[in-house]
Amino acid sequence: MIDLKLLRDDPELIRSSQVARGEDPLLVDVALDADSARRAAGLAFDEARSTQKALGKRIGPLQGALKRATDEDERKRIDAELESLLSEASSLSESVKEAEARQREADEKATAAVAALSNVVDPRAPVGGEDDFVVIEEVGKVRDFAAEGFEPKDHLELGELLGAIDVERGAKVSGSRFYYLTGVGAQLEFALLGLAMDFAARNGFIPMIPPALVKPAAMEGTGFLGQAAENVYRLEADDMYLVGTAEVPLAAYHMDEVLDSESLPRRYAGYSPCFRREAGSHGKDTRGIFRVHWFDKVEMFSFCKPEEAEAEHQRLLGWEREFLDALEVPYRVIDVAAGDLGASAARKFDCEAWIPTQHRYREVTSTSNCGQFQSRRLKIRSRTDGVIAPLATLNGTLCAMTRIIIAILENHQQADGSVKVPAVLQPFLGGREVLTPLP
Repeated sequence: MIDLKLLRDDPELIRSSQVARGEDPLLVDVALDADSARRAAGLAFDEARSTQKALGKRIGPLQGALKRATDEDERKRIDAELESLLSEASSLSESVKEAEARQREADEKATAAVAALSNVVDPRAPVGGEDDFVVIEEVGKVRDFAAEGFEPKDHLELGELLGAIDVERGAKVSGSRFYYLTGVGAQLEFALLGLAMDFAARNGFIPMIPPALVKPAAMEGTGFLGQAAENVYRLEADDMYLVGTAEVPLAAYHMDEVLDSESLPRRYAGYSPCFRREAGSHGKDTRGIFRVHWFDKVEMFSFCKPEEAEAEHQRLLGWEREFLDALEVPYRVIDVAAGDLGASAARKFDCEAWIPTQHRYREVTSTSNCGQFQSRRLKIRSRTDGVIAPLATLNGTLCAMTRIIIAILENHQQADGSVKVPAVLQPFLGGREVLTPLP
């Protein structure tokens, strides 16, 4: 949620942010008008309620005076005045109810209008859309398979040779973009899970297995029912949503709470299934398990003081890089352009692994600084010396299983179809050093 003070004091900043994102700047004016109408409706209700209270203060004493009066003429005078005030109070009561209803309606409209605005983009984010990212660094050596004397196989061919991936039966049972991880494929995911959770715990994260079904407030609060709504699965009969990332239940974990600032940062690492409709991706990445409707992921999430958010963002990126370094996968780090940011992110960095058979880098992790945007929507605040204010939230992918499996299979393959296991994973696979094709 945009800070209302910022919206009122510097609407041009938010208009510029909307333009940078490729979104409608006129939504800022809609929000300003709705906010103005809300304040006017609130003032009208307060004035009506104040008049009602003042009238009540006059009625009480008159009722007491009427009981005490002994002179008949005095009783008639008081009774007449009291009757007039009671009639006015009755009429005013209806006006107060109407003013309250108008205030409630105006508040709902203003809340919806402000909620339609995406987070304010960090001015350091590159200008442009999906292809306008800035490469920060390339890490690791890309293998020259031609020099090694063989043509690399893609992850699906390797997965079938190893008995690790079965997309044919996945499609039979669940439809396109579904799959089975079988044999060493399943074991590889379990190994990655063990490695990721151990890595997260060693770096101060509390391991979590959060729910994969959430209420609308959690999905809306994290910003996934705006531009990303088309990719969200909704269970209409229950008015629940399947999460596309553990970011949602982890962010909502402290919804409607006030945290002591001395307890910050609070860091959680959640393992969950992730469900995505992949609307708009028709014809893209249809082979294998790169772009699927369901996958498992370990997600890092941090609640911290706003003034520490930028440093925390760099820490999350550092942990993602350390994890990829350990897996011995070549990758690059990019600064994502403003037009390619999610609604909640002010700035985002992606790590993209080299995929040999695609001859390009592909996203495997990302980390976003959401500032106070999500905490305002979810009503999560911190208390510092008695002062209560929104805190900052950040998220970062540690291990998106299917994409990391792809990167491992393709980058560590051998000419005979076997795959070397990165040393860091071997203890989680019973010491196995090589995954060999089925006989």
